[in-house]
Amino acid sequence: MFRTRALALAAVASTALALTACGSDSLSEGDASATPEASTSAPTVDEALVAKLPESIKSAGVIKIGTDATYQPNEFLDADGKTVIGMDVDLFDAVMAKFGVKTEWVPSAFDAIILGVQSGKYDVGVSSFTVNNERMAQATMVSYFKAGTQWVTQKGNPKAINPDDACGKTVAVQKGTVQADVDLPARQKACTDAGKPEINVLVDADQAKVTASVQSGKADAMLVDLPPAIAAVDLTGGQLELLGEQYDSAPYGYVLKKEDTAFGEAIVEALKQLESEGTYLEILTKWKTEGGAINDFAVNPTVS
Repeated sequence: MFRTRALALAAVASTALALTACGSDSLSEGDASATPEASTSAPTVDEALVAKLPESIKSAGVIKIGTDATYQPNEFLDADGKTVIGMDVDLFDAVMAKFGVKTEWVPSAFDAIILGVQSGKYDVGVSSFTVNNERMAQATMVSYFKAGTQWVTQKGNPKAINPDDACGKTVAVQKGTVQADVDLPARQKACTDAGKPEINVLVDADQAKVTASVQSGKADAMLVDLPPAIAAVDLTGGQLELLGEQYDSAPYGYVLKKEDTAFGEAIVEALKQLESEGTYLEILTKWKTEGGAINDFAVNPTVS
């Protein structure tokens, strides 16, 4: 259910290598062939929401967004190598249209985005952030979607990967993700506690490179959220496959400054309006990510 257009994985990886920390106005024209063929309704400005914008954003008329543009189909670079597109982009653009401000998407390393929001480099982080208590201790988070972790191997699982016993195998993961910081360390401990060989963990900041490592056989498997896992299968022409089912499903959240709870509540209201109007599901359906739709949008939601 989670798919997007078929690009050559090598092109995505090389584009990611060429990334610079320059933003792109999401309202500028891109390659029309780069996005799924679907249209979304243009949200109308809500003056009550406009009044709740932080003054710095209101006066600028634009909101600066930190994002890791290597996470297809949620946020990735278009064929021009500079325009950020994806499910997250379309949805947050629609949210901000309710506030009457333009969006400026700034590619960044994933693990630098929260710090960038804290320092004021970005007004918000939108990059498929799984909501957890550690992140909510650093920032205010607004839930808008839900996804779990998925194992991916080469087609046919030639290395006989068992997710419940990956000891001695080589597993790739993106830096700064819950898979790298929580999931694999727990599995690693289980291996060492049982006296088994450690998992050889390959970590990279670029998800396209993580995917390429499995495709090439450098890694036996990877752990990643379900939407990019399914996109990876498509991108590689079926050279990869999903192993088992997704697990530990949790909400994604927009990352705001810790003090921006009022702005967060206003974003929740904008999401509710988009859901009521049908725009929320329309956008997710466009990117074939509708399986992650939620209706309990919240500021700092309770998570396990």
